[in-house]
Formats: sequence, structure tokens, C-alpha cells
Amino acid sequence: MAIQRIGVVGCGNISGIYLRNLTGLFGKRVKVSAVTDVIEERAAKASEKFNVRHIKKTADLVQDPEVDIVLNITPPLTHYEVSMQALNAGKHLYNEKVTCVDRQEAGKVLNLAKEKGLRLGGSPDTFLGPAIQACRKIVDDGWIGRPVAAHAFLMNHGMEHWHPDPNFFYQRGGGPMYDVGVYYVTALINILGPVKRVSGSAQKGLPERLITSEPLNGTVIKVGVPTHIAGVMDFASGAVGVMVASNDVYSHSMPFIEIYGTEGTLQVPDPNYFRGEVKLRRFWEEDWSIIPNLTQTADNPKDKDDWHSVNNLRGLGITDMAEAIVEGRPHRASAELTYHVLDVMEGIHDASASGKYCELESMCERPAPMGR
Repeated sequence: MAIQRIGVVGCGNISGIYLRNLTGLFGKRVKVSAVTDVIEERAAKASEKFNVRHIKKTADLVQDPEVDIVLNITPPLTHYEVSMQALNAGKHLYNEKVTCVDRQEAGKVLNLAKEKGLRLGGSPDTFLGPAIQACRKIVDDGWIGRPVAAHAFLMNHGMEHWHPDPNFFYQRGGGPMYDVGVYYVTALINILGPVKRVSGSAQKGLPERLITSEPLNGTVIKVGVPTHIAGVMDFASGAVGVMVASNDVYSHSMPFIEIYGTEGTLQVPDPNYFRGEVKLRRFWEEDWSIIPNLTQTADNPKDKDDWHSVNNLRGLGITDMAEAIVEGRPHRASAELTYHVLDVMEGIHDASASGKYCELESMCERPAPMGR
């Protein structure tokens, strides 16, 4: 089987796990051909560490004959520019989340990909991991009956205390819903199907944020986006979802996601990761059952940071897309899915601004389960 060659644009904080997996875990299924970054030193370090070519300019990488797919992991505000460059160069494209910062840009990218007959996909791909796939099967097989409702909670106090350059989290294309909430919305759509309308309320908890991480310790960020969002999602299936996404909460005791059905409740683990503990309790049972889903691995260490690293399968989505291109089948982390997720999130913000329900124009098919 021919192997698709990937050119990586962006060698920032998230690039390390992508490059590690794409050259290691998925290295027999895809090939990383080249890397580039606006900060040449970062690309040079990645090039040396992972033994791939360093191309100095994005314009040259997207034109390179040894690149079949462009992996765009630049900050969200530059996704549109890099996407259009890649597609106009005739390359398939996979964007890190979010696909673009708004529907208008994302729609143009999606239309150009269709016009040129190119594949377009995007993160998050954690829904392809064993935990969310197990949850999907539980619901599909009727273990909790008909899904009636879902609750999702993403609450923390921001990234400025750990991320080396957290400013973009609080600007257009950032905020808790777009940055991490996207994992939750994607997981819910994978399990429950598309959303037909949304409503919500959003506010800015703090006008400024103080960075306490290095190397920008002491720098003040002016917050440009809402940092506490409460949304309601009316799924086409009839289920009603409630989601809170916040960077204004120091601590809480709420679950990541719970799905309530006519015959039981499903507890979904953190959708920011590929593995996690899935719990099920049906109406006649006195306690929760833990559902096996390959949560444990042979080399799964007990240390929390190492666990996150070992259980991070990032790159699974683009690998699936690369194989789908060769096999002539739909890929799972599709353009339609990523656009619909963006539509849901932007719709919740729009609903808050207007004080009205937002009827969504986009729809998408649920991705095929893994292994089918």
C-alpha cells in the first residue's frame, strides 16, 4: 500500500506529540516528509530530533513534490491562510483544532477542497480512541436505552500558569469552548449525532490575565473572548445536551460528560484524551460498572504526566485520513464533522449575543466506528 507523505507546518507546543507518533507509533502507515515554522530554530530542532527535512518557508513546503498532505498545526488565527496555500498547491489538508476561527473562513476552505477534489480533515481525533469508541458502542447497542440528555463540564482556570505562550488562548479563535470544548462537542456528536439548534450565554470572567509560566512570567494578557460559556444543544435525535466551558473556575466536582438514557446512565471520560475509565449504571443496578476499553496498556506507567504521554494517540486522525485516501473510503475526522462542530460552538456564542436560539445550517454524518 502506498504511504502518504506529510508536511508539518508549525513546530510549537503540540507538535512534539504529533511528530513522535507520526514517526513512531504510526510510522509504518504514514511518512513525515518535512517540517517548517516561522521560528526557524523550532523547525530546525524538530528536524534534527525526528530526522526529517527542514524547509524554511511554508510556501516552499506546500509546493514540495514529496508532500502529499499538509498538517497545519499553526495557531488558529493562521489556519485559514495556511489552509488556502496548501489546497491551492494541490495538497490534501489536515488542520489542528479549530479548523478555522469562524464559519466564513471554514466554509471557504471546505468549498475549495471540494472544488479541487482534495481531502480535508481536522482535529480533534480523540473520539477515535478506545474510550469514546467504547461509549459510542454502548449507546449504539442500546445499553442505556434511548439517549434523552447529556451534561458536559469543562472547567478550569486557564492556561497562563503552564503554557509557554498562552496569549492566543484568549484571543479570537480561542477561549475555553474553542480550545478544549471542541473535544467535548466532537465526542458528543460522535456518540449522539448532529445538532440542529443551540442556545447559550457567555461572559468574560476577567478583563486581564497574568502569565505566571516561563518565559513570559509577569506579562499581562488582555482578554478578547468570553471565558465562561453555558450552552444548550438540541440534537437531531431529540436528545438535549447542556455544556459549560469555563476558564473562570478554580475547582469543581462535576463529571466530564454524562449521557442519560431511558434505561441507564453512561459516564464518559475526559474527551481530551484517547483512553479513560468508562462507567455504566443501568436502572436496576445498585452500583457503577467499569467497561473495559483498552484503558490500560502494557507500558502504562502510574505517574500522571507519563500516563498522559503514553495514552496520547494524537495523529490517529490524519493517519486514518492518509489510509482513506489510498483505500478510497471516507475518513473519519472529516471536513463536514469539523465544520459542524465549529458551527455548534460559534452558534452558542451567537445565541448569547442575540438572546435567541440559533438554528444550525450544517449537518454531518456520524463517522464510521473504528474497525469498520
